[in-house]
Amino acid sequence: MDLSYSPEEIAFRDEVRAFLDEKLPKDLAEKIRRGGHPDKAEQEQWHAILNVRGWLAPNWPREFGGAEWNAVQRHIFEEECAFASAPRIVPFGLSMLAPVLMKFGSKEQCGHYLPRILDGTDWWCQGYSEPGAGSDLASLKTRAVREGDHYIVNGQKTWTTLGQYADWIFCLVRTDPNVKQQEGISFLLIDMNTPGVEVRPIILLDGTHEVNEVWFTDVKVPVENLVGEENKGWTYAKYLLTHERTNIAGVGFSEAGLASVKRMARAEMSGGKPLAVNPHFAARVAKVEIDLMAMATTNLRIISKAAVGQAPGVEASMLKVKGTIIRQEINDLARRAAGPYAMPFASELVEGDNDPIGPDYAGPVAAKYFNNRKLSIFGGSNEIQRGIIAKVKMGG
Repeated sequence: MDLSYSPEEIAFRDEVRAFLDEKLPKDLAEKIRRGGHPDKAEQEQWHAILNVRGWLAPNWPREFGGAEWNAVQRHIFEEECAFASAPRIVPFGLSMLAPVLMKFGSKEQCGHYLPRILDGTDWWCQGYSEPGAGSDLASLKTRAVREGDHYIVNGQKTWTTLGQYADWIFCLVRTDPNVKQQEGISFLLIDMNTPGVEVRPIILLDGTHEVNEVWFTDVKVPVENLVGEENKGWTYAKYLLTHERTNIAGVGFSEAGLASVKRMARAEMSGGKPLAVNPHFAARVAKVEIDLMAMATTNLRIISKAAVGQAPGVEASMLKVKGTIIRQEINDLARRAAGPYAMPFASELVEGDNDPIGPDYAGPVAAKYFNNRKLSIFGGSNEIQRGIIAKVKMGG
């Protein structure tokens, strides 16, 4: 693979940089840079700006309103957005549900839901994990019983990211409890405003409200909200998870984070010299940079396969494991570089609105470190992903 950009790709990168410089709201970028979390209105504002430009759905075909970018263009866009401190595009409707609908959904479902995802009419969340079914997702207990032209849904989902904002949830439910676990699961689209749906907040280690519990009590869901065939949801779920795990790698965010660590290390002193020349710290930075370069190449390969209709396989698990390890290592390097200036952990200090203790760059360090401990757990824990890799590649 030729890793040097072509003249056309360099021109595209310059176009993205110019767009971000002109259209990314400065106050929003500053909030992200200081470790803040965009609220719903700010996230919708950024989505709308991208949608007007035609860049909100980089991986969608043009027939559905997407940009239909190739792998390198998507890599460049993600990288430049991260360096510009743009909010991350909320992935649930755009990058998770949409590919499932395009591949397995009906023509009517695509025609109805996809435009509403693009224009911001519907905000989606993901209903996969349960208290007893996280990495062992196939053991989920949420039931959907067919009664005439509706399903009656009862159960609980957990770790539902941004569920407090969502209009809809795509949900894995058990429609046949009498067969093998993976064979009795269906994929339902549920309106969050339906009677019987309740969202309860979960406050995270860093003090933020990012995830939730979602409870279903006799929730009526029209049969036409079933995606694909009944009891075939496990196939659709696996297809979705390959896209989720690829996104979790976050190459652009890691590259921006590493650049920030290097700036911090040049500014901070250790033994009368810049931390950047400390041999132990420099060795850790060099190792993570080498790992990141290798992962970026792997990421491009996987995205290239997906672009021609090949769903990522075990490579998505490899990327998820390595990507989260790299991001957590960069978070730890930042925390160590900031030293005593790393903001004390306290829930009232995590949003980045307060004055940092010490240098400005130290403000978000602790909050990011604590929040990103989750990376190796969600989307299928790294331990489970290693088991998948061993089974597929080594016949374990």
